[in-house]
Amino acid sequence: MIRVLFVCLGNICRSPLAEGVFIQTIKNNKKSHLFHVDSAGTASYHIGKLPDIRSRQVAEENGFKLTHRARAFTANDFNNFDYIVVMDKQNRMDVESKRPKNNTTPVLMMRGNNTNNTLEVPDPYYGNYSDFVNVYQLLSSACDELLEYILSSNQNNV
Repeated sequence: MIRVLFVCLGNICRSPLAEGVFIQTIKNNKKSHLFHVDSAGTASYHIGKLPDIRSRQVAEENGFKLTHRARAFTANDFNNFDYIVVMDKQNRMDVESKRPKNNTTPVLMMRGNNTNNTLEVPDPYYGNYSDFVNVYQLLSSACDELLEYILSSNQNNV
């Protein structure tokens, strides 16, 4: 089982949407049996809450539902996941600050994990609905690349 964790700031906009898009991506590629997928936030603002209504609306318009409840990223996540995928550079710094000594779990940027590209997924929280649509579109193409990268990195296990 390949365990993938998506991380953003509050775990109500980008990371649950990335989780949902990635689940759809692996379903469409008939790889669901290989993966465990989750999401978390680096801040504890929204613990226990459903994703932002705009994220849920974008998801439903694209054929899936978001039922994840926000949770905070912890140092234990490094031991519980094979890949940690962050939405922006600040998320990466916050995640890395919790890395246990000698842990080698890769922390990837959502956009550009296999091209050394460090483009960020913008936080749509203070924007309008079109910002959430834009994030969905960015995540859709990034999830295709992420799946390809993970599968090629795990050829001996799949």
